[in-house]
Amino acid sequence: MKIGSIELKWLGHAGFLIKDSKTIYIDPYNIKETSEKADIILLTHSHYDHCSVADVEKIIQEGTRIIAPADCQSKINKFDIPFKMEIIEPGKELDIGDIKISALPAYNTDKHFHPKDEGWVGYLIKMDNVLVYHAGDTDVIPEMQKLTGFKQTEKEFVALLPVGGRFTMSAEEAVEAAKIIKPTLAIPMHWGSIVGAEDDAKEFKELCDEEGIKAEILEKE
Repeated sequence: MKIGSIELKWLGHAGFLIKDSKTIYIDPYNIKETSEKADIILLTHSHYDHCSVADVEKIIQEGTRIIAPADCQSKINKFDIPFKMEIIEPGKELDIGDIKISALPAYNTDKHFHPKDEGWVGYLIKMDNVLVYHAGDTDVIPEMQKLTGFKQTEKEFVALLPVGGRFTMSAEEAVEAAKIIKPTLAIPMHWGSIVGAEDDAKEFKELCDEEGIKAEILEKE
C-alpha cells in the first residue's frame, strides 16, 4: 500500500518491506526467493522467525546494512558477502541518509518469551513525513507512552502491532496499545503463520473501528 511517499508491504508474520529512497526489510520470514535485494535489514530479536538466516540470505547484497540486537550477530556474521552489521539496543538512534531509525524496547510483561533484560527492540523509522513503528514482539509496555504525540507531528504515523497472542499481544491488547500510541493507521501483524489467525486480525480491526482508530488488514505479498 502507498502511504505518503513510501510503499509498505506485509510479507507475512512480522515481516514487512518498506520502499522509499531505500529498500528496507523488517524481520523477513518465509519470503519469496525472488524478493528484491535490501539496502537495509532490521531485525527485532534473535528468535528464528524474526532473525531468519535463510531469509536474510535471499535479500542480502554487497553493502546491505543489517541492524539488529547483539544476540543476532553470531547468526548473521556467517555470510561471505561484504555487508555492514550494526548492533542496536533500546534508546539508540541511527541516521542513514534521509532516514532516521530509532530502537524502542520490546518485551513481555506477563510472559517469559521476551524478557526485558534481553534488550530486544521494536523500530521507529522516519522517512520524509512518514513514521513507521514496528513494535517487535511485545506486550503493552509503559514505553509506548513516549509515542503519544507523533500523530500531531507527522503527516502519517503507521503502527505495526502484533495481534496473535500467546507470545505477544492479543487483538484486544493490541487495541489498547493503539489507543496509547494514537497512530493515523494501525496494521495487525504476527498472525497467519506460527501463531494467530485471520480472525485475530479482523477482531483487531473491528475493535479499532469502535475506538475511532483507522486500521487496515494487509494482504500478504
